[in-house]
Amino acid sequence: MTDPSPSPRPTPSTGGAEPLLSVRGLKVHFPIKGGLLGGRTVGAVKAVDGVDLDVAQGSSVGLVGESGCGKSTFGRAVLRLSPITAGTVHFDGTDVSGLRGEALRRARRDMQMVFQDPLASLNPRQSVETILTEPLKAHGISFEKGARVRQLLDQVGLPSSAAQKYPHEFSGGQRQRIGIARALALEPRFIIADEPVSALDVSVQAQVLNLLEDLQAELGLTYLVIAHDLAVVRHVCDVVAVMYLGSIIEQADADDLYDEPLHPYTRSLMSAVPVPDPVVEDTRERIILQGDLPSPSDPPAGCRFHTRCPYRQETRCDDERPELVQVRPGHRVACHYVEEIARGDIRPRQLTAAEVDERTA
Repeated sequence: MTDPSPSPRPTPSTGGAEPLLSVRGLKVHFPIKGGLLGGRTVGAVKAVDGVDLDVAQGSSVGLVGESGCGKSTFGRAVLRLSPITAGTVHFDGTDVSGLRGEALRRARRDMQMVFQDPLASLNPRQSVETILTEPLKAHGISFEKGARVRQLLDQVGLPSSAAQKYPHEFSGGQRQRIGIARALALEPRFIIADEPVSALDVSVQAQVLNLLEDLQAELGLTYLVIAHDLAVVRHVCDVVAVMYLGSIIEQADADDLYDEPLHPYTRSLMSAVPVPDPVVEDTRERIILQGDLPSPSDPPAGCRFHTRCPYRQETRCDDERPELVQVRPGHRVACHYVEEIARGDIRPRQLTAAEVDERTA
């Protein structure tokens, strides 16, 4: 009988302290067309605009931020599902941002994605058996169909009888398990989970998150988890990066970030997370951001958060873009006044309606 698992591959070395994934200066700009026939480029939507990120072998890195900040576009660009405007993506020392054709297809065997909406990402005309074996056929991997499908279903906690059913016959949580099984089919080393539980009922979310953790421990997987739910990210991630308007503005170990957020934007996000202790909840400082997220086609000059920042200091915040620098061991922040804010030397100020209009104009 043929081995149900894909053919073995040598595992490349990550070179000691070298990260499995290393992204530098990544930009994804989508052109805006104009003119009489729409053939002239008149601008660009800067969905991702200069992101640096490292993901260590066997770790889980969370990427959080508001809807529209560029999280999903970043994940798709890493896998070359969205075009890269500038920058590099190195996976285990290989620059995948420059790969084409067969070389890119081989690289994708090690990098897979779990999509946000399991119903939309699964072909409704295909049975689960076909869905799970299609990646193996596409990569020319020999396998014994029944055994391999049963193995994948067992890994994600589904019965072997699910193989002959179709996506519409399952619940949302079961469909997401099928999506995870499809991502595991090629035995990848790195998985991007794009909002893996946001489309699921709250009662099912914990089950799927626990499954992802169990699979990581069993298979030695490396994760990039994209989410807007801060509780989800804290549950599964070792490191958290906070994204705002196409850029990472804070990155730290998960416990450090949740215990002591330093960037004003991260502080506002954390202040919105309810605490299951009425005494603590009543005494917490609530930071409410005013104004809307600026358009990525015309981001503000200087610090991109200054149009909504309650700690904004004129001139420098308006004109000079802060660099993402280390201010504590393992804790990087892009803010000119992070130390002053942490000491309490600069206090938050509620913006007037006129100021909000002026900053967002």
